[in-house]
Amino acid sequence: MTIAFVPAASWAAPAPVDLNAWVAAGGGGEGAGSWTISADGNSVVQSANGDPTVFHNNANSRGAALSGTITVETASDDDFIGFVLGYEAGDLTNPSAHYLLIDWKQAAQTYAPYGGEAKAGLAISRVRGALSNKGAWLHDPAEGVVELQRGATLGSTGWVDNTTYTFDLIFTSTVVQVFVNGVKELDIAGAFPYGGFGFYNFSQQGVRYAGLEERAAPQIGAVPLPGALPLMALGLGALGLRGRRRCA
Repeated sequence: MTIAFVPAASWAAPAPVDLNAWVAAGGGGEGAGSWTISADGNSVVQSANGDPTVFHNNANSRGAALSGTITVETASDDDFIGFVLGYEAGDLTNPSAHYLLIDWKQAAQTYAPYGGEAKAGLAISRVRGALSNKGAWLHDPAEGVVELQRGATLGSTGWVDNTTYTFDLIFTSTVVQVFVNGVKELDIAGAFPYGGFGFYNFSQQGVRYAGLEERAAPQIGAVPLPGALPLMALGLGALGLRGRRRCA
């Protein structure tokens, strides 16, 4: 039989990633955020309403599959939540940065100082250089943010207050896939940067990321397998990447 990719929720689950091992352990992060890790290291809440901020693993996550949940635990504001892939320490302000930004805005909004409208919905963009507020708001190529794709069903649909969403991401050197609640929203091919995984906020407080798990990415695409083996073939031997540090 032929099997395509199965979302991570269907695989044998490893233990959650301990967020205490992430950058600026104890609640810090990069940018203007305020990140507070739970006592058990299983979740982190970003509580500031401000400029772009990232909380990341300071490790290499290319070649990994990641899954967890995301919840906006407030009815205040309607801005950006999401993730970064291929991120390295300091990239928010690094003029040589190169990483992927996955962001999700609740509602469309025009902000005059940035000269345009931020669209509602889920998207993935390539970021080169320091991330300006205008670039993050508009996905503006002139500011180094080039939008690559919008969500298949959530491309113009925002997140809902006080609602928990599951996410599953596949990040390899040539493929990125993103599932929300088991639905494949983003699927792009290309040449993607080496680097880490992180949580991202821009102008949105009260966001909890929880239950993060990491494992080796499965092979993407159609794979011939014996009829009894699909989940085993996609799930076994998948625990080796959690907590792996950068290497040359």
